[in-house]
Amino acid sequence: MQKKYPNYTTKNQEEINQFSNIASEWWNPTGKFKPLHQINPVRLQYIQNKIMQHFQCDNHDAYPFKGLRILDLGCGGGLLSEPIARMGATVIGIDPSPKNIETAKNHADTHNINIDYRVACAEDIAKTDEKFDVILNMEVIEHVNNIHYFANTCCSLLLDDGLMFVSTINRTFKAMLLAIVGAEYVLQWLPKGTHQYEKFVKPMEIEELLAKNNVEVIDRIGVVYSILCNKWKLSEKNMDVNYMLLAHLPKIR
Repeated sequence: MQKKYPNYTTKNQEEINQFSNIASEWWNPTGKFKPLHQINPVRLQYIQNKIMQHFQCDNHDAYPFKGLRILDLGCGGGLLSEPIARMGATVIGIDPSPKNIETAKNHADTHNINIDYRVACAEDIAKTDEKFDVILNMEVIEHVNNIHYFANTCCSLLLDDGLMFVSTINRTFKAMLLAIVGAEYVLQWLPKGTHQYEKFVKPMEIEELLAKNNVEVIDRIGVVYSILCNKWKLSEKNMDVNYMLLAHLPKIR
């Protein structure tokens, strides 16, 4: 019998248009996505370390992620997809913006990196019945509609014993001051309107959404910007603004 899928969507066309308008900037380290280029090494190192530990990858192997299927949700121009693919993983990068995917494909082709890029949302992938060892859900949840449906759909894409990384911005007064007023209006690190305070999500809210799908958060870490060092770093104590969660779907016994 053919499966029926609810007529829901996580697409937010206004958000898609905003990122499409600056899609050519993805790989410019001093352009509109400068903050992502700055934060990328920190989150990438965290992701790599946790995957290596969980799947007991060989640190001496040139391609330690070989055999792993990894989904990069809202991949944008491929800032995370490319380094993960270089480690040997089979990477599927999806984004609802055709312009973002075009930029990602062009950059990967130029550097001879094999990545399966698709114009799609999480619910589109769910209809294919594909499953993944790892899902990268990075800086996406605050830009989608129907976050309950989004979380449910993401969890349905995980293989047993799979990992999901979630990064977003906390819904705190401090986050509003730093991530919106500071980053968008004062320092102009990001285009105005990139974030809306009411769409920020508290860590416990995400944990509860995942728990309903038997996906358990097993690690929590803040990501903070050091003005003195002019760089981003991990913080076990400060999750007031940017943070990452690591979640796990246990094996079925």
